[in-house]
Amino acid sequence: MGVTHEVFNQPPPLHDYDLAGADPVLAKAVVREGAAWAGPQIEAFGRRVASEEVITWGAQANQHLPRLQTHDRYGRRVDQVEFHPAWHQLLDLAVSAGLHSLPWETAPGEGGFPARAALTFLAGQIEAGHMCPISMAFAAVPTLRLQPEVAAEWESLQLSRVYDPSFRPATEKEGVLLGMGMTEKQGGSDVRANTTTAQPMAGGGPGAEYLVTGHKWFMSAPMSDAFLVLAKTSSGLSCFLMPRFTPDGSVNAIRLQRLKDKLGNRSNASSEAEFEGAWARMIGEEGRGVATIIEMVAGTRLDCIIGAASHMRQAVTQAIHHVRHRKAFGSLLIEKPLMRNVVADLEVEAEAAVLLMMRVAGAFDRAPVDEREALVRRVLTPVAKYWVTKRCSEVVREALECLGGSGYVEESIMPRLYRESPLNAIWEGSGNVIALDLIRVLAREPGAVEALRAELEESKGHDRRLDRAIGRAFADFSMGDAEYRARSLAESLALATAGSMLARYAAPEVFGAYAASRLGGEWGSLYGTLPVGVDIESIIEPAVPV
Repeated sequence: MGVTHEVFNQPPPLHDYDLAGADPVLAKAVVREGAAWAGPQIEAFGRRVASEEVITWGAQANQHLPRLQTHDRYGRRVDQVEFHPAWHQLLDLAVSAGLHSLPWETAPGEGGFPARAALTFLAGQIEAGHMCPISMAFAAVPTLRLQPEVAAEWESLQLSRVYDPSFRPATEKEGVLLGMGMTEKQGGSDVRANTTTAQPMAGGGPGAEYLVTGHKWFMSAPMSDAFLVLAKTSSGLSCFLMPRFTPDGSVNAIRLQRLKDKLGNRSNASSEAEFEGAWARMIGEEGRGVATIIEMVAGTRLDCIIGAASHMRQAVTQAIHHVRHRKAFGSLLIEKPLMRNVVADLEVEAEAAVLLMMRVAGAFDRAPVDEREALVRRVLTPVAKYWVTKRCSEVVREALECLGGSGYVEESIMPRLYRESPLNAIWEGSGNVIALDLIRVLAREPGAVEALRAELEESKGHDRRLDRAIGRAFADFSMGDAEYRARSLAESLALATAGSMLARYAAPEVFGAYAASRLGGEWGSLYGTLPVGVDIESIIEPAVPV
């Protein structure tokens, strides 16, 4: 009486393991994309973020959500967001590892982007919310550099590896983070419908001072030290850098109205903001705001791919760990033929996502010094952004089901991953926006199409199913109704590209399963429908977390 039963047949907690090594294709991809020098840092960082301490920070940051304080006790506006200490510990870890700065610390072609992609991929598996300010800070640099005198004031602080969360002017800090405010409630993705206006304080023009009045429907990471925002001048939509403090040290007129009550990404504050004559400086050419800020958007789209791949990887790792330890109906779950089919199918999808992620990161790295890589980057970024982010939710949901009821409770990381899984398909252009961006590339930049075609055709002869997939992908371009068929075009290119990469860089068993299912048609509508004859053991075993 009163004695609880013994706890058994439960998997051990998954922490203190080799997070980088849990992905079978990551390490070789890092070397192949030019970042072999970062291998030791990546391995050490993976073990650090997979430690029990850091995993606990991730849980705490999502249990204790950010809180908006608009006024102090005396009624003065303060417009600040308070975070749990775990949030700051996560950001300090990310900043000190250079997740916001690494590509700008290395020369083009030296592996900065692939190294950062691998590190970000690892950090995002443990906690996704803090990756938002890191991503925007990383991606803001090319846009900032379009106005050299402004970049001269901000870049050294922006690239500092010191995380300083204090609320004070940037000139008094050792490191800063930059955010972004583009969308408004009447326009969303259609930023040209923005109504925010900017009035010059003197002559106006690039680098000049303006007062900005209007609002932003989504302004994430509102405790950033400055934001790149869009506003209209007499010449059209323009880009501005808006700091939290004005040059005289006063708090800028950025009024945080409320924090978004979001489906996921809850540790990260996303705000609605009003600008009441907020001080800002123009970045880039007046009236060319979209073209200016698109430099930042390109980087954040890369991070959408990385984020989705990281969620897929962590979900599948959790599933593999669980089924290797949990018994049901007389044996371990991993010994059940149908469960093995499900887990192997998920693993194939996760590895394809990582290879696409790393290939895009490599193209970003080499684009400034290699014209062909610049072309590949242009076409492959929307392809991978569309496909990997779309597959993420389905992979996470199926992996969650492998854990059964245990995966449905908040003590598991799985509900958090599932809530997070749609974000990267929405952020920086939802599916239709990205598919239409691809159509524009296909129509306006035939060189990009030919560069990708040449790369994929290097895999021809490897497998007849892959050959057919590559042929179908590029034959589709000659057909009409491109806008109506934009998603189909993106899908066919993604399947062919992933297949080509798996053929060259994954285990033969993984490619064999991919070719039979995704390319050969021996696949159902859901995961766990691989055909008979697939070497399941050779797919699953390399992905076991150690």
